[in-house]
Formats: sequence, C-alpha cells, structure tokens
Amino acid sequence: MEVINGIFFHAVGASGAALCYTPQKKVSGWAWHTYWLLQAAVCWLLLPIVVAWLTIPHLSQVLQEAPTSAMQRSFFLGMAYGVGGTAFGIAIRYVGFSLTYAISVGISCVLGTLLPPLVRGVLGDVLSATGAPYLIGGVALGAVGIALCGLAGRYKEKDLAAQDNNPGAFSLAKGLPLCLIAGILSALYGFSLDQGQPVADVAARYGAGHFQGNVIYLFANTGAFVTTLLYCLYLHLKQKTFAQYAISPGSNLPLNYAMAALTGLLWYGQFFFYGLGHVRMGQFSFSSWAIHMIMLVLLSALAGLIMREWKLCGPRTMRVLWSAMVVLVAAILLLTYGNYLDA
Repeated sequence: MEVINGIFFHAVGASGAALCYTPQKKVSGWAWHTYWLLQAAVCWLLLPIVVAWLTIPHLSQVLQEAPTSAMQRSFFLGMAYGVGGTAFGIAIRYVGFSLTYAISVGISCVLGTLLPPLVRGVLGDVLSATGAPYLIGGVALGAVGIALCGLAGRYKEKDLAAQDNNPGAFSLAKGLPLCLIAGILSALYGFSLDQGQPVADVAARYGAGHFQGNVIYLFANTGAFVTTLLYCLYLHLKQKTFAQYAISPGSNLPLNYAMAALTGLLWYGQFFFYGLGHVRMGQFSFSSWAIHMIMLVLLSALAGLIMREWKLCGPRTMRVLWSAMVVLVAAILLLTYGNYLDA
C-alpha cells in the first residue's frame, strides 16, 4: 500500500510541475529573466528554507550532525541542475518547446534514474531483483512515450506555423547541443537528492519521518538558485532591466509578483510531494525520478488538452499524442508493479 501512496504523491507533485508555467501567461511588461528570477527565489530559496524549518524537528542540530560532504555534493550537483535549466530555456528558442522537452526530459528520465544505483555500485543487485524487468521496461517505455510526445509537439508546431504562415527560426544545429546539455545536467538533480540522503537520514533520526527529504532541498535547490541568479543578473546588466521590479510601464506589478510567486509555489510543490513519494517507494526508491518525469510529461499533455492548446492540430498530430499518452500510462503501470513486487 505504501508504494501506491508513493505513486499518488508523485502524481500530485507532477501536477504542480505540469501547471507551473501557466501563470506566466498573465505576466506582462517584464523581461523573461525578471519573472524567472523572482519565481526562482520563491521555489529554490525561500520555500526550501521555510518548509525545512516547519517540518524538520531540531533543524539546527540536524545540520550540525549531517555529513558536510553530503551537503556539499548536493549543493554543487544542484548548481549543475541550474545550468541545465538555463540551457533548457535557451534551447526552446531554437527547436521549440516540444522537441526540447522530449530530448531533455527523455535523457533526464533514463540517466537520472540509473545514475544513483550505478554510482553506489548496486545496479547489479537491482537488476537481479524480482521487479527489475518491470522497472527497466517502465523506464524504457517511458522514454519512448516522451519521445512520442515530442513528435506530437513538433507536428503541432508545424500545424500552427502552417496556419500562421510563419515557420519561425528553427535551428537544430544550435538547439540539439543545448538539449543534450539540459538533459544530462537536469538528470543530476535526482543524483543531487540521492547524494543528500545522508542528511535526510539524520533528520529521520530526529523524527522528521516522511518529511525527511525536505532538508535536502536546502542544498539542492539553493545550488540551483545560485546559477539561476548569476545568469539572470547577467541578463539584467546586459539589458538594463533592473528597474522592472519597481517600475514597468504597461504592466500590472502586483499581478506580476503574484504570478511569479504562484509559479514558484507550484514548482516547489513538485519537490515537496516528490519527497513524500520517494520515501514510500521502498527498495527501488531510485525509480522515483523516472516516475516523476513520466508523470510530468503525461500530465503536461493532459493539461494542454484540457486548456484546448491542441484544438487547431490535425488528425495525425492527435493520433501521435494519444498514442504517447497510452504508452506513458503503460510505463507508469510497469514501474508501479515493479516496485510493488519488491516492496
């Protein structure tokens, strides 16, 4: 039953991630980096501190006793994740959201799932377990489903471009390397959480229970915030946009601040519920990353359908999209069953 509860919490977290970009549509008069830095401050700096303080008993004592090396590894891997997120955003300019998502998230799904047991030297034990074929099959099927979602998205972009008579600036030569960088470095976030587990173990001894993972975000998320901060400050200096935080003609500043905060809240929600799901996955807790990534793509596609983002697409595009969603559901079922067998 704990595995089923874990899957539920992963679904809640993935829902937050799938919807976190929606508030951006209401933001006006701000450069992208103005909005992005504010939401990052909420998601990667403010909320990790507040939530850890609220949910980790004797937090100061936990931090004193936790291994310094684990905190450092989690922080620096989080910084790499921040670079991956920046590369993701830039790649969208050249190859579109759908291909960026498919390539980057597909790589992150596979690499971020297998890297922790490989580095710990237990991948062989994992592969010999009863549920291993289902887990590996689920990860592989998830990668196929993500790729199909990317294909559907590319067809969608072509459908819309044909109707607008505006093909856009597509450059695979520029976008593909950025997608590869984004996928590899984004996978390191899952590894960052894995390397921070000794800190969570100390928190568990002090009674943190299922909330133990919240202490890791103090390092993984703040690492990501540092790299995001540096990049956004560079853009502010280059484009002279610091004044937008106080004065921005043609914008509703209170609404902009509210939407940035809501984005940060939704994005942090995925981490919070990811932690609640992760501790319930038992022996194969490393598979949490694959489950989260696959659910994120599935629920993003479903949210797009509900918000009628695909209403102008042709039959071929919709067939590929529905096929992708069926494959992703099958992948989640395989991963769930594999975890259940060895729970």
